[in-house]
Amino acid sequence: MLSISKDILPQTFLSYIAFRIAFMDTLERIALAKQVGDDPFESFGYLTEVPFLRSVPPHVQLDLLSVTWAKHLSNERVEGDLVDESVVYAVCESAARIIDEQPEEARRYLEGGPLDVHIAIDHFLSSEVRNLHLNLSNEGDFLLISQFQDMPPEEATPMKEEFGIEEEAIEPMFDVLMQWYMSVDFMPNLEGLLQEREVAKAITIVGLKQQPLC
Repeated sequence: MLSISKDILPQTFLSYIAFRIAFMDTLERIALAKQVGDDPFESFGYLTEVPFLRSVPPHVQLDLLSVTWAKHLSNERVEGDLVDESVVYAVCESAARIIDEQPEEARRYLEGGPLDVHIAIDHFLSSEVRNLHLNLSNEGDFLLISQFQDMPPEEATPMKEEFGIEEEAIEPMFDVLMQWYMSVDFMPNLEGLLQEREVAKAITIVGLKQQPLC
């Protein structure tokens, strides 16, 4: 169970829909980018919904999604950090937008998954998906951090204090910006979100960039 600001992200088919659509859409865009040639200056993927994390490589975005998903499915309560809050916000916003603007794509992303979802792909569903994060009592600090990036420390520090943003809480966000390799738990983390054959396909597409052994 993933805890965000003392609230538990509901373990319902809505969270499954949000995470799966966001994952499958980002994965498909990675595959397309590889076919037409990567543009090193193009940012894409569900996590671009969070301004501070727009530069995170798409394959790392998928890894972060898998980590947050595994926490969400855990039988034990797991306290989420700002990265988890960012992922939850981004998957909900991204999935809701796709449901509204590309309902056929959303339906295709849901086909063949671990859950057999039979539901109308319409504005009502997009609203319910978006409400998953809107109903959590977080302060949205992950959306404010980008304002401090280009500010000198003497100006940024008092503003952070005013908003109640602690430096220790921000550190995981900066760590993500430097991440390139994927977690060794990427495959098991996707249990319940993708079928085994889908996981194998995802690994082929992203190349599973893992930290080399020393």
